[in-house]
Amino acid sequence: MRAGDEQVTDAAGGSKRAAVIFNPIKEGVEELRTVVTEVEREHGFGPTLWLETTPEDPGTGQARKAVEEGVDLVIAAGGDGTVRAAVEGLEDSGIPVGLIPLGTGNLFARNLDIPVNDIPAATALAFTGVDRAVDVLRARVRRPDGTTHTEVSLVMSGIGFDAAMIANTDPDLKKRVGWLAYVDAGIRAIPNSAPFRVAHRMDDGRTHRSRVASVLIANLGYLPGNIELIPEAAIDDGRLDVVRLQPRNVWGWLMVWRKVAWENRVLRKTALGRQLIDLTGGNKRREVVYASGRTVDIVIDGEAQEFEIDGEEMGQITAARFAIDPKALVVRVAEQTAERASEEATERATEKAAAGEPPADEELDSELDEAELEAAEAAAEEAVATQPVSGEISTAEIAAADVAASERDDAER
Repeated sequence: MRAGDEQVTDAAGGSKRAAVIFNPIKEGVEELRTVVTEVEREHGFGPTLWLETTPEDPGTGQARKAVEEGVDLVIAAGGDGTVRAAVEGLEDSGIPVGLIPLGTGNLFARNLDIPVNDIPAATALAFTGVDRAVDVLRARVRRPDGTTHTEVSLVMSGIGFDAAMIANTDPDLKKRVGWLAYVDAGIRAIPNSAPFRVAHRMDDGRTHRSRVASVLIANLGYLPGNIELIPEAAIDDGRLDVVRLQPRNVWGWLMVWRKVAWENRVLRKTALGRQLIDLTGGNKRREVVYASGRTVDIVIDGEAQEFEIDGEEMGQITAARFAIDPKALVVRVAEQTAERASEEATERATEKAAAGEPPADEELDSELDEAELEAAEAAAEEAVATQPVSGEISTAEIAAADVAASERDDAER
């Protein structure tokens, strides 16, 4: 550790001050120090507060310290895990977060158009970009021993195949080829993937039962390699997206790949392509099933399954409750990214109005003044932390959903 790390730096040299939370073992740290020093001076910031992560504390404690010291900007330099830990420590501080991607996947940064593999550009954006409010996923999970705990997710969480894939990723290959190591792990995991049954319930209160290879709960839509898993996902729409992967065999996995790599990435981009999907029955296939809402309860029927959050393996779970915390985080992005996001939000609102649906913000906090809004958000956050994890899904509901799922399976054969 360098002299001055985790020390409060005199901010007399400028009216504002930033804190950098960084993983000291990541490549590029020396360049980062040099670039930050140059940019902070150029834009009127005082000397930066440098906070190293540790294996025991990957960023949460450091973020809390930054808040205590009253910094104006927190920069998370690392991968998705570092960013997630820092966000957990910021809580509702309202301090904007700048991102300098130094990890493997960097999915959160990629989905926000943050420069990857370009420390000077990412640093300049962190200091000079515009603020954009984005959603955060909050999860409460139950372990096989019955204990529960809460987590934050910025990208997506997964139960089943995708979590097992991450757990089986070769760390040496990951260092050499980056996110392509996940592709290798996925190919190796498919022959050994075993389907399992889950009971799941969203905002409508109805319990459904499915036989799945994996369940993904997402805050955004793109995977590494610019693969668009969830075309309708938006990081600021006040909703979470649930994806059930339900291949029955190797052919089913090919259909999953066709869905995300061809239909979502190519065909859905044009009206003609969408018509082609309809004509070929793409929207009726069951290998990939989408749902959207503000909460989802998931109960695993049978053995506990592997669980991951934002590409980090988290062990096994038996149940989980996810809830969206709308626009709970402020991120520094490029002005054109914020403008495009605003245009897309307007388009979504127009489409909802045409369909007779209330916009997401009206559903969440219609006619609330500032004080009422803060109280409502606090109550929602408390509910996520205190409600039993999917405890209201009864055995009878699961049995009824199982019958419905069996009937649907028979009809599809």
